[in-house]
Parts: sequence; C-alpha cells; structure tokens
Amino acid sequence: MIRIGNASGFYGDRFDAWREMLDGGELDVLTGDYLAELTMLILGRDRLRDPDLGYARTFPRQLESCLGLAVQRNVKIVTNAGGVNPAGLAAALRSLAERLGVPARIGYVEGDEVRRPDALTANAYLGAYGIAACLDGGADIVVTGRVTDASLVVGPAIAHFGWGRDEFDALAGATVAGHLIECGAQVTGGNFSFFTELPDGGLRPGFPVAELHADGSAVITKHPGTGGAVTPETVTAQLLYEIGGPDYLGPDVVTRLDGITLTPDGPDRVRVTGARGAPPPPTLKLGLNRLGGYRNSMTFVLCGLEIEAKAALVREQLRAAVGAEGLEFTLARTDHRDAAETESASALLHVHLRDPDAKRAGRAFSAAAVELALASYPGCTLTTPPGEATPYGVFTAEEIAQDAVAHVAVLPSGERVPVSPPPRFAVPGPVRAVPPPPPAPARLGAVGPDRPAASGGRHGPATRRAPLGEIVGARSGDKGGDANLGVWARSDAAARWLREWLTVERLRELLPETGRLPIERYELPNLRAVNFVLRGLLGEGVAASTRFDPQAKALGELLRSRVVDLPAELA
Repeated sequence: MIRIGNASGFYGDRFDAWREMLDGGELDVLTGDYLAELTMLILGRDRLRDPDLGYARTFPRQLESCLGLAVQRNVKIVTNAGGVNPAGLAAALRSLAERLGVPARIGYVEGDEVRRPDALTANAYLGAYGIAACLDGGADIVVTGRVTDASLVVGPAIAHFGWGRDEFDALAGATVAGHLIECGAQVTGGNFSFFTELPDGGLRPGFPVAELHADGSAVITKHPGTGGAVTPETVTAQLLYEIGGPDYLGPDVVTRLDGITLTPDGPDRVRVTGARGAPPPPTLKLGLNRLGGYRNSMTFVLCGLEIEAKAALVREQLRAAVGAEGLEFTLARTDHRDAAETESASALLHVHLRDPDAKRAGRAFSAAAVELALASYPGCTLTTPPGEATPYGVFTAEEIAQDAVAHVAVLPSGERVPVSPPPRFAVPGPVRAVPPPPPAPARLGAVGPDRPAASGGRHGPATRRAPLGEIVGARSGDKGGDANLGVWARSDAAARWLREWLTVERLRELLPETGRLPIERYELPNLRAVNFVLRGLLGEGVAASTRFDPQAKALGELLRSRVVDLPAELA
C-alpha cells in the first residue's frame, strides 16, 4: 500500500495545510493541486510581467516551515504548482532548500507548453509517467506544469508499484483515487450538500488521504482528529465533480466510472473498487488562454416600486451614452414587497461592458454610469465608484496528438529523460451519451410554497410539495464554457424515482437559464446518480464570464432548492 495525501485543491487553498498534513499522520507522498483554467491565465499574465514568474508563488512560502520535516520523514512531495514555469519553481525550491540547509532533491516535468503565437498560454494535459520517472530518479520533490490533476496521484503509484503502460485497471483505479483527493477538502465534507449533518457542521474539514493498493483499489480517509467526514456520500459528491460521461478520458488510461462501488470501511473510511480501464485516446487535451479584451462592471440599486421600469430607463440611458455594443444587463430581483428596510426592498441591476478598447470599457463606461446619479430613476444609487477596465481571458480547449508533445522528466541530477507516449491507443470514436428515459407522466407543477400533499387515489401516487434537495444531493462545476451537474439520491427508492423523473426536459423546466443549450445526460447507477453536461452555459469560460455564478459552483444548490412534487413515500 502507498498512502498519498493532498494539501491543496486550488491556488489559494488553506495556507497551513501542508504542515497540518505532515504533522497529522503517516504519509508516503503529499500532493498539491494548484492549477485550473483561470489559474493558468493568472500565471501566464504573471510571466508576461516577469519571465522568472509563472508558478504558484505561495508554494515556496508554504513549504518553508515543513520542507525539513518532509525530507526527514521521507514523505515525497508532488505538485503542479509549477504552472507555466516548472523550471522556475524548481530553481526557487533549490534556493529554499540551500537556505534552510535541507538536502532536498528536486526534479521537474516539462513539455506541456505548446507554441501558439496567438495564445497567452497553451498547455497540453500530460500524464503521470514523467512524475514517476522523477521519483525513480531519486527526487524528494517533483514539480510539474499542466498535468491532469489525477496524475499527481497516479505518478507516485506507478513509481511505487512499477505498473506498466498496459495495466489499465490499476491505472484507472489510481485515476479515480487521484480525482477523489485532487480537490482537497471537497471529499471530506467541504462544499457538501448535507453539511449540517457532518459531526462539526462543516466547520473545518480535514484534507484527504488515499490508501492505494497494487490492484488500483483504494480507501479514501483522512488523518485522525481532523474535521469533516469521509462517507460514501462525500465521496460520491467529489466523484461527480467536473466529469462528463462514464468514460473518463486521461492521457494514460480511459477510466470507466459506471462500475465503481463505494463501500464503508470503518469510521471516515470508504473503500473504492470496480474501476476498469482501457487504452487512452491518441490525443491530449490542449488548454489555451487568450486575452479577449477589457471589461468593467457597475451595479445600480433599484429600490421600491416600478423596478422593471427603473431598469429599463438605465438601459436606455447607458446605451445612449456609450453605445449598445458589448453591454450586458442582468436584473437580480432581490427585492421584497412591502419591505421595511432599504436593502430588502431593493433589486440590483448589474451592468457589464466588454470591449477591445480599454478606454471605452474603462472610465468612459463607469463614469457614464455615475453621471446618471441625479438624472435617472428616483433613488438612484450605485454600489461602487467609477473604475478602470481590467483585461479578461478566453479559454478554449483543443486536442493535440500525444506524440506531438515532448514530455520530459528532468531528474535531480539534471539528466533529461524523454517520456514516450503510450504504445497503444483507443480507437477514436464518438462520445457515447446514455439516452434519457422517456419523460415521467407527471409534469412539474408551479414552483411555490409548500402545500398539503396530494391524496393519491385515481390521480396517482401521493405527493408533497418540498425542495428537491430533501432527497438528493448535487455537485456542480465548470469545464471551460461548459458546466457539469451531478445529482445523487440518498436511497435506492429515491434513485429509481430520480432516474425516471429527472430528464433533460425536466432539468430545463427547473433551470430555465439552460434554455435550448445542448445537454447531455448520463447515468451512474452504482452511485445512484445522474450527471448532466450543459454545453455553453458559461460562454467563453470563467475568465470572460459575466454570469453571477461564473464557475457554476452553485448550480447544484439552485437545483436542490426548487420546490417540486416529491413522492410522499420518499420523506
């Protein structure tokens, strides 16, 4: 067995988690995931300002208090904090180790960066064998750029167990374990639909540990005495995060998710088995960030009566002042009728402007908004003073042949070891979508307050009006311009109902903003779950989005809050 912990799920995660994980219990490897699509844009802009930057600058400071402890305990450290400059971070860590007098051997992985003159960053999602080569070469710390998040776990497992390229089931199991712990506390009760049921109410979840075995099976757990919980439901929630269909594509293996079984294995321990693997695709995902232009935002407070008319007046006035091109208006009806306080009587009109011209999107826009203060609707006020525009990025994803990328492991000795692409690939083919079942006979009633349950009889089974979230959990997130929404039931009976009831058509009724967007629906019966991929919901990605929830993190909770007709027996 190899024990692999995680101390970071994103750039900005709990600063002290590295020390907490090293102090908290036994580990063989400690990983840290820092990269997301938005993070690559941020790091690309850092490097544009200073060629020596481009990595997560917090990481050396986090390691300063615990590097000696990690080396003393022979805990290997693997992180993608190298961002767009893994060699730069490796150099910074060598300087840190020398200053601290710690004999840390540092290797790094490069080759993910692809030359695209029209892009700020262009990085292929590499696999795990470069990490494994660094560890085999004696590294105490392995720094990478853009690898798949799960590779941070798969690489140490390859080095520990000596898996070959064709041991697909084992690689798939490690991929699942990596996916489960990559987002840190999300698998131990963070962002959990039923957080009020956790022992500490979700106050301070601990970070996760995967006990990984030679066959790819794993136990997900956490250090004793840490907060949160590890249960089949917290693991289900993370398993559904940012996935698509049952085939989970990776650079080293295609992992089949619909055969996975989660079994309690004691307090705060869940055994994960049943992952099956197949040869990987011949291409890698290539993430590109481009500078899209400039944007600015102003928010008007609309209080009291005639909210719609007040919003319409602002729209016309701003269009006349700066032109209609690039303007977006979102009216948030946060107002309550007959309210006694200004805040609860007010709606918010969010106005966004995106433009290639920094001047038009800057003061020309924000000052025009402020100039309406005495010449617009009654009670006109704004939440911020005028400000300058800020640049924004656009994320797109393409594919690149695996053999077109120069994947290289740079060992602590300085030796450069080329990492060959997989010897065998899957036969390319279309993504398989599970067709949705026919719509349930009952239609979604009007959304409103709870009312007495229907009586049943000739009208069908008895129902009650209640939030959907009483019987299901959800987890949602972003992938470029798309969003995923995973929904799981809390019992077998609820799962049978959910499978028939929550169709694509029903989802459109519950979430009108999905409109006629392409939606894919997949079933994961072992998890009592269905997963939806909402194509284009987030436009050009989080960095360009003006949506109130730009990463769709709250989409699952919005769905759970909708009041619907639940079968009475599912109380």
